[in-house]
Amino acid sequence: MIEVDGLLEHAREWGAGDARVIDSGTVVTAAWVRMKCQFGCGAYGTSRCCPPNTPTPQQMREVIDGYQRAILVHCKGNASPGAIISRLEREAFLGGYYKALGLGAGPCRLCEKCKRSRCDHPEEARPSMEACGIDVYATVRANGFPIEVLKDRTCEKNFYSLLLLD
Repeated sequence: MIEVDGLLEHAREWGAGDARVIDSGTVVTAAWVRMKCQFGCGAYGTSRCCPPNTPTPQQMREVIDGYQRAILVHCKGNASPGAIISRLEREAFLGGYYKALGLGAGPCRLCEKCKRSRCDHPEEARPSMEACGIDVYATVRANGFPIEVLKDRTCEKNFYSLLLLD
């Protein structure tokens, strides 16, 4: 089985600013998160990776409870957390973590228009943490990473993705 430190190193090699092993119990889910997707994101319902096509917060909580640890991946600027997490998930799976499951950040942008009935990029497409009802702010802060509400486009962007690992 691949060592977890090797997965962290891969994440950094592939563009992550940081990656840490976290206790899956620190991943916070909340019903209001999906409401923010529905009433605040123009991509709502346009993709297989967006609600209502993703697990509810309650379903996601049940999934998370089946894991003891995860890897939280931090990206800044133009790094692609979705691309990193899909590669990391595959690496973990091939390394013996058969339950590895990745969640990206923000709407899927792999296709100009999602077919929704059949994904053209199943190896790469992953729903975001938000789409699955994960409170990214609470989760990130509970694990010592920086995150703030962006007041305008000049603010430094912090993106996060998650790999459920066990």
